[in-house]
Amino acid sequence: MRILVVEDDKKIASFVVNGLKQSGFAVDHYLDGEEALVMAETTPYDVAVVDLMLPKLDGLSLIQRLRSKGLRTPILILSAKASVDDRVKGLQAGGDDYLTKPFAFSELLARIQALIRRASQATEPTKLTVGDLTLDLFTRQVTRGSETLDLQPREFALLEYLMRNMGRTVTKTMVLEHVWDYSFDPQTNVVDVLVHRLRAKIDPEKTRLHTIRGVGYALRPA
Repeated sequence: MRILVVEDDKKIASFVVNGLKQSGFAVDHYLDGEEALVMAETTPYDVAVVDLMLPKLDGLSLIQRLRSKGLRTPILILSAKASVDDRVKGLQAGGDDYLTKPFAFSELLARIQALIRRASQATEPTKLTVGDLTLDLFTRQVTRGSETLDLQPREFALLEYLMRNMGRTVTKTMVLEHVWDYSFDPQTNVVDVLVHRLRAKIDPEKTRLHTIRGVGYALRPA
């Protein structure tokens, strides 16, 4: 899952970005609304976290422009403004949720996960299941049958992305865009290495995680 964070307060931005990366998300961070607008128009983000008080282009204007261009990326507003009127303005501008500062990272993470579930229209509110594989989005626990698997954050992120696209073939570019926070490098082998590591943990029998030669990867029930 790839997240856009637009926050000009460096301390808050570091707190949010580092926490999200440690939770397995790919994160792009921008300090002003104008640069964020350009990136949001060209990059497929799963969620955007937007401060209201931004230089060059304020948060409300940024959200309004994104919505006017037809972009449906779920948006979580961060703001020190806590009045009912401010919250209403944020939601009416096109925000999907509103979180006031200061905030606990656990609440921020829970709200982001809720927006992702809502956007993907997931019928199961807390878990993803493919065959005997189960991924719990709240506890960050992965099980195969009765066995609990120990996954690193990047492995968890890859598995979540594959499970959300169960049965579909995802390309290396798609994996890089959603699991890492940098542009596709055709010479890199980080995706192959990560898939190899994940397969060893979730699919030693090689019946679940399939390599589609020359295209990408697909996760299917065993």
